[in-house]
Amino acid sequence: MPKISAPTVAQHRVHQREALLRAATELLVNGGVSAVTPAAVGAAAGLSRPSVYQYFSSGADILAAVVEEAFPPANESLRLALDSAIGPAEKLDTYVRETLRLAAQGAHRPAAALAAAQLPDECLGRLRELHREQAAPFMDALHALGVQQLPLTAQLLSGTLESAMGAIEHGAPLAVVTDLTMALVRAAVGVVTTKPDSSVDPGSARGRPTGTSPKASVAGPATGMVGTTGHACRA
Repeated sequence: MPKISAPTVAQHRVHQREALLRAATELLVNGGVSAVTPAAVGAAAGLSRPSVYQYFSSGADILAAVVEEAFPPANESLRLALDSAIGPAEKLDTYVRETLRLAAQGAHRPAAALAAAQLPDECLGRLRELHREQAAPFMDALHALGVQQLPLTAQLLSGTLESAMGAIEHGAPLAVVTDLTMALVRAAVGVVTTKPDSSVDPGSARGRPTGTSPKASVAGPATGMVGTTGHACRA
């Protein structure tokens, strides 16, 4: 009988699955989708290939789990930060600040690697859906501030955020990037803000993730989380 490294078999399986997903995420970030195979993931996690198949049926199944778990922890961090923000202007500031803080921790790298990969349409669709959920507070704040041409403005501001995350990843100081980005976003919103346009449906503005192309170039502050099924998309 295999050695159990947890008080119960169920906890042992949770820990093993976590280890496999951490290994898969590292392989994805460093080597791309082609690096995520059951054999490679098992080796990186210190498990045999047959052991991997106790948790995932294929490399595609592993990728599906990584997709599912690329956003929830960052979304929870954003939610907690936004809970204490009062009013749309403060919520916008908080969203930008927390997004960049998470980026400094490398939280966006798995989602960015997934977006850059040749994933099946089902997985790309799921990435778009998850990114829309993450961007919802950002869109809501802009709408509440009365921003004109909301989808286009949000896309342009999202491009600013993505550039800021790239600067942080390349070594620019978090505090400096955050201050400059917040100044740019505030100035842009100040220029385009007017009375809310009743013809703009905030829900329709979320039809595509902010700052993404039709191929879903997702670069949000996302990272892994254990506990989802990982079966939302298949290769």
